[in-house]
Amino acid sequence: MDPNKLGEASDRMSDDGEMASVMGFSGFGKKARTFDLDAIFEQTRRTAIERSQRALEERQTEKEGESSKSAESSLPTQRDKSAAASSRKQESSGDSSSGSDSDSDSDSDSELIGPPLPPPYTAQGDEDELARQSHQPGSTAHSDDEDDDEDAEDDDEDDNVSLKLKKIPDTHEITLQHGTKTVSALCLDPSGARLVTGGYDYDVRFWDFAGMDQALQAFRSLQPCECHQIKSLQYSITGDVILVVSGNAQAKVLDRDGFNVMECVKGDQYIVDMANTKGHTAMLNCGCWHPKTKEEFMTCSNDGTVRTWDVQSDKKHKSVFKPRSFQGKKVIPTCCAYSRDGKLVAAGCQDGTIQIWDRNLSVHTKFHCKQAHIPGSDTSCLSFSYDGVTLASRGGDDTLKMWDIRNFRKPVNVATGLTNYFTMTDCCFSPDDKLLVTGTSVKKEEGNGKLVFFDRASFQKVYEIEVTNASVVRCLWHPKLNQIMVGTGNGLAKVYYDPVKSHRGAKLCVVKSQRKERQAETLTQDYIITPHALPMFREARQRSTRKQLEKDRLDPKKSHKPEPPVSGPGRGGRVAAHGGTLSSFIVKNIALDKTDDSNPRAAILRHAKEASDNPYWVAPAYTHTQPEPVFAEESEEDEEAEKEPEWKKRKI
Repeated sequence: MDPNKLGEASDRMSDDGEMASVMGFSGFGKKARTFDLDAIFEQTRRTAIERSQRALEERQTEKEGESSKSAESSLPTQRDKSAAASSRKQESSGDSSSGSDSDSDSDSDSELIGPPLPPPYTAQGDEDELARQSHQPGSTAHSDDEDDDEDAEDDDEDDNVSLKLKKIPDTHEITLQHGTKTVSALCLDPSGARLVTGGYDYDVRFWDFAGMDQALQAFRSLQPCECHQIKSLQYSITGDVILVVSGNAQAKVLDRDGFNVMECVKGDQYIVDMANTKGHTAMLNCGCWHPKTKEEFMTCSNDGTVRTWDVQSDKKHKSVFKPRSFQGKKVIPTCCAYSRDGKLVAAGCQDGTIQIWDRNLSVHTKFHCKQAHIPGSDTSCLSFSYDGVTLASRGGDDTLKMWDIRNFRKPVNVATGLTNYFTMTDCCFSPDDKLLVTGTSVKKEEGNGKLVFFDRASFQKVYEIEVTNASVVRCLWHPKLNQIMVGTGNGLAKVYYDPVKSHRGAKLCVVKSQRKERQAETLTQDYIITPHALPMFREARQRSTRKQLEKDRLDPKKSHKPEPPVSGPGRGGRVAAHGGTLSSFIVKNIALDKTDDSNPRAAILRHAKEASDNPYWVAPAYTHTQPEPVFAEESEEDEEAEKEPEWKKRKI
């Protein structure tokens, strides 16, 4: 090749290098480190063979009874040294055989591409390497003792409990005043935007978190079931309708705004077989929606049946489940629930049993626990866990029990001493399925109702919240909002939340300042349309409400402007505040008098000394006869008149 061309090429390359260094991207062209895979595989194979030989030698030394096993294993043998030397040679040969590219980059192999790791990660990597070496066979590191293992397990349990406690959102709370009587029903829509409360005062109140301010007022209140107590409220899975279960025999379905959508039909109370009636014939106890089918819901009643319904057909129920005791007698169900997949129907009964049916087979029970709770105590709630395996039951016998559906003969765990005075006291699982929550009841002025949290695994009480000086009836832990709603026996609905862990819900309304009532809104007057009136009497049509409000505000008659105070002697028949009349002077002096006349006797005795020293009314009349006053003498006629009987005295 021509040497002139070579010189020109070298000059061009040098110019390109200078230009790249000036532009700042000369370092991005560095090649990544290359490896010879054959050499690495060969090295791995050799080290594996050497390790197996070393393990075989250690077994032989153990059989021979040599006591210096750990010392010898900690020191590298000659074979190890030779293996290390051969591996180094192999690595160097592999690097040399990788070609001219690896030779050209041999100086930069030690440099890492990209920024170096920060010090904490490098220190952590060194600790991991030391821990890995300590667990290798033949190392001098001692294994942990049993005591250390137990301490570690205890520490792990404490850490788990603390982690579960950190998930409870109870740092902040708001109080919604439903009324003065027990809040016996509580529900949130699936999105968590609206809360609905119902109580013993027959009212159902709607609360919108996004529309409320700090006044915390319900935007709607109604009585859908007239004079019947509200037993249960629940939104459907789509959140468009609400199931209302009250003390009558007919459940209702309302839309989001409280308008009636459907009312269940009432059955014939004179028919003996309740399966042949179209609906319930006695008071309802509980109700809930199907978790998968948005048109289906279920109710249970004192007529001894559990019925499923369809929103589209209000003329008759879909299916009937009849709880029975082992003697075949009718049993009243007090609560009912669907499983999470909707395939099972569970009912808690007054005789203490829990009966579970397959949804498609309504005759015989699939699971039947004979003595779940004490007979005669009303089981107030059944709740399935999110995994669908565990069932929690809140009994009227002051217990909370957890059951495994796969082995339904005896409870997995039992908690006692939880007072329950209501037939609708709730229990529910936390969103992560690791905690179980329920409320306790108290008598009036005998303590505070509590919200108690139990660990699902160990069933130990891990936390409790003192809610108020009344019973805690309803509790609800919404999974999306991560907020806890509580209904109490004194008409309050409380919402517990955490500003960091909770989302939306109560956080939306506590940040809004209370809106003031606009005074101008009360000044508006209706526009009267008079098409046949004369032009001189016809009112001008209002073009803008705002402008009309401003005009009405300036009009003293329409805005009811108060009359200003009169200054001076008075005019127009009005007297000034401090005029020249006697009455105004007396009123002014009375207003300016600072003496306290609340005690009239003390006010009179205040002048006693002055009256005795300077008499004015009676004593000056006797100044000429002083010091002995002269009184009128009594005559004989007066004495005779006094002696006469009362009936003889002349009447004047």
